[in-house]
Amino acid sequence: MNGIHDMGGMDGFGPVDPDESGPVFHGKWEGQVMAASRVMGAVGAWNIDQGRYGIEQLPPPLYLTSYYHRWLARCEWALVEYGYADADEIAAGRSLRPGKAPPRGKFTVANLDQISRRGSFTRPQSAPARFAVGDRVLARNVHPRTHTRLPRYVRGHVGVVERLHGCQVFPDSAAAGEGENPQWLYTVRFEGRDLWGADADPTLKVSVEAFEPYLDPA
Repeated sequence: MNGIHDMGGMDGFGPVDPDESGPVFHGKWEGQVMAASRVMGAVGAWNIDQGRYGIEQLPPPLYLTSYYHRWLARCEWALVEYGYADADEIAAGRSLRPGKAPPRGKFTVANLDQISRRGSFTRPQSAPARFAVGDRVLARNVHPRTHTRLPRYVRGHVGVVERLHGCQVFPDSAAAGEGENPQWLYTVRFEGRDLWGADADPTLKVSVEAFEPYLDPA
């Protein structure tokens, strides 16, 4: 999906100025939004790729506000999209009718360590890898209207396979509710000048993790 969220290669947003000594949250509500998002993932209300897709659909002015404003807007959208609340309940800020039970049910504080650990996305190999380390590959110039993990700035460019990561859950399918559809995942290295032009630093190289359906032989 193309949108403001795909910021690789964009400029003009000013310097990144991290504050290592500042507070983790700038307001109590930010921690509450993070907790709510983690809870909904833990109980199986939506998967991580569906959550990412929700953020990708935000209009640019909202996306560019702040990290936790994005999470809050995504959470409100997903609650309605996946049937856990209605729009009037979001507007009211409280439930107005009995809610839908999530797939994994409730959990208690005793389960906190277990549900806080992110699971593995690696899956058994269903077919041999199409590419090997050292192969030249072309990132497909595709523009899907739904979720994808292929950055715009590498589409249509040639890179070299650096590493194979085995088969993993395919985000494009998971985000659409079409199951895990495991695919081979590769690290592909691109030359900076191939991506950014002759004025780019000649020593710059960019490595991207790309799933097999994103790639063709070069």
